[in-house]
Amino acid sequence: MNTVTIDDRLTVSAQPDPAAFSDLARQGFAAVINARPDGEEAGQPGNAAEAAAARSAGLGYAFVPVTGPTITEADVRAFQEAMKKAKGPTLAHCKSGMRALTLYAIGEVLDGRMQRGEVEIFGKGHGFDLSGAAVWLDRQDAKVPRVVGFHDARTGSIQYVVSDSATGACAVIDPVLDFDEKSGATATVHADAILDYVRAEGLTVEWILDTHPHADHFSAAAYLKEKTGAPTAIGARVVEVQKLWKDIYNWPELATDGSQWDQLFSDGDTFRVGSLEGRVMFSPGHTLASVSYVIGDAAFVHDTIFMPDSGTARADFPGGSAKVLWHSIQRILALPDETRIFTGHDYQPGGRHAKWESTVSEQKRSNPHLVDMTEDSFVALREARDRTLPMPRLILHALQVNVRAGQLPEPEDNGRRYLKIPLDALGATR
Repeated sequence: MNTVTIDDRLTVSAQPDPAAFSDLARQGFAAVINARPDGEEAGQPGNAAEAAAARSAGLGYAFVPVTGPTITEADVRAFQEAMKKAKGPTLAHCKSGMRALTLYAIGEVLDGRMQRGEVEIFGKGHGFDLSGAAVWLDRQDAKVPRVVGFHDARTGSIQYVVSDSATGACAVIDPVLDFDEKSGATATVHADAILDYVRAEGLTVEWILDTHPHADHFSAAAYLKEKTGAPTAIGARVVEVQKLWKDIYNWPELATDGSQWDQLFSDGDTFRVGSLEGRVMFSPGHTLASVSYVIGDAAFVHDTIFMPDSGTARADFPGGSAKVLWHSIQRILALPDETRIFTGHDYQPGGRHAKWESTVSEQKRSNPHLVDMTEDSFVALREARDRTLPMPRLILHALQVNVRAGQLPEPEDNGRRYLKIPLDALGATR
């Protein structure tokens, strides 16, 4: 195993033998970062073997798998977070060490500790060609809009701040209000992180956008509207979801005209985020009301398509349809191949870090639910998969909040708010 010491915190290497991890611990390393996707070549140890060897050796371990052409800022930040959590020197590897060093160098530039023009010189000084990192940085500068994702590990949800660098305007998409079903406690930790970012970047929130009424977390749209004054919006078919859940909850006083939001978008409607135009695409199937937002070269596709290693979203909620979902996905895949796809959830398959950005091209090439699929085969696959899935643990809690734009129930005469949980409303348990 060839190793290259970068500084007192980081050493990069080619693929190590997991049997040597105990030697790494004796040499003073505290953690291993594996930046290599499983299955790149025959005989590769793989994530599971490395994780087990790291545990046995008393090493910290992180799985941040990347390929050169598909590195995203989320990958870079995950690499940095893994280094931050390490309790001492870290060995980071891929097949040759190149991708590990690329992640490190990009992070140094993004955080201002290295200049863009220094990247390739830095790489050559350590025996690596980092021209790919330089190209990545140039392309990143050209991407419009600027998109920052905030991952909520508890629910696997991703919130987005989408900003126009020319004007400082931004939109917030699918913000999360914290809720603990065991205690009934609510909090604004994740929403406040968005507000902190907006303040730090000097941004002005112009829209708070929901893609659909979520089943696995409360929306923080009402809270962010209170804090920013920005209007809230959702797709116009939310009224159908309201009517459906009004019946499930036996909730006669629920207004089912969408008036809880400031704007109801129709398919094809446009809106502005500073100098950028946004476009609304109806994309039902996961729910009746699901919409995608296309802003610049970025499409926010909520729970239609996940990352390529995770397939597609379920379609068995009340009002959902696998057949309708298939047609919504085809509309998304008809966008230009270079369009960035931002998904609504990531559940970190195989223990990898959280990811949320891909492209139309990557989805067509790599998503097993889409490659070589027909409508009939997709529907069969999706419906068979959905029959094995339990309902989200918060669906009955969340919908009564989210069909009201994130507004919590009004306090009762004792000053407390209460949720209503209908029994046996969604069929048998599984």
